[in-house]
Amino acid sequence: MGDDRLLDTFVELADTLIDDFDVIDFLHLLVDRCVELLAVDAAGLLLADQHGRLQLIASSNEQVRLLELFQLQNDDGPCLEAFATGVRVGHADLSTAGGRWQRFAPAATGSGFAAVDALPMRLRGQVIGALNLFRVRPGELTDTALRTARALVDVATIGLLQERSIRHQEILTEQLQTALNNRVIIEQAKGYIAHRLGVDMTGAFTALRGYARSHNLKLSDVAAAVVDGRTDTRDLLARPSRPGPPKR
Repeated sequence: MGDDRLLDTFVELADTLIDDFDVIDFLHLLVDRCVELLAVDAAGLLLADQHGRLQLIASSNEQVRLLELFQLQNDDGPCLEAFATGVRVGHADLSTAGGRWQRFAPAATGSGFAAVDALPMRLRGQVIGALNLFRVRPGELTDTALRTARALVDVATIGLLQERSIRHQEILTEQLQTALNNRVIIEQAKGYIAHRLGVDMTGAFTALRGYARSHNLKLSDVAAAVVDGRTDTRDLLARPSRPGPPKR
C-alpha cells in the first residue's frame, strides 16, 4: 500500500463528498479503493434504510453482490453481526465457521472466499451499515490494513451522516418556509374576508377555517382561493350538509 495512493484516496473521497454528492457513486468508490489498498479480493457494503433494514448498496464484483444478497435473504453472516453489535466481526478461515454462520460460511467458501472481516459504519452510538472485506486465502488482515479500513469506513460514515443531516435540515427548512408562506396568505385572506363580510379578524378566521373543514380542504388552499378570487367570500358561509374531516 503506497502512502501517496492512500492519501490520494482520502482526497478523492473528500472531493466526492463536496462535488454533487452521489451516495451510490461514493460507496462504489469506497469498495473499489478498499480492494485496491487493503490486500483484499472483494468488498461489499450494506446500508440501513429508513426502517433500519440493511440493503445492498455497493459491491466490487458480481460474485460478492450475490453473496451479500444471500446473506441478507438468510439473515446470517458477518455484516449483519457487525451491524447489530457495532463492532468488527471477522473470521480468518471460513471453512471452520459453519458453527457461527451455518448458511453464510458454506456459501462464502463455495464462492471461493476463505476469510472475511466486517466493519460497522458507526459514529458514536449510531450504526448505519457495514462493510465486508473478503479474501480468497485464509488468514488475518494486518493491523495496518485494519486501521486503514477503519479510517476509510469512518470517512464514509461521517460523509453519509453529514449528507443525511443536511437533507433533514433542508426538509425542515422547506417545511418551515412553506408554513410561513401559508401564514402570510391566510393573514391576507383574513383581512379581505373581514372587509367584505363586515366581521372582525377572529370572525374572518373562523369563517375561513370553518369552510376549509366543512369542505375537506386545506386552510392555506382556501385562503389562496379567496385572495385570488376563485372563492367568493359569501361562499364561506355556505356549508355542505355532511361535512368531512379536514385535510392535514
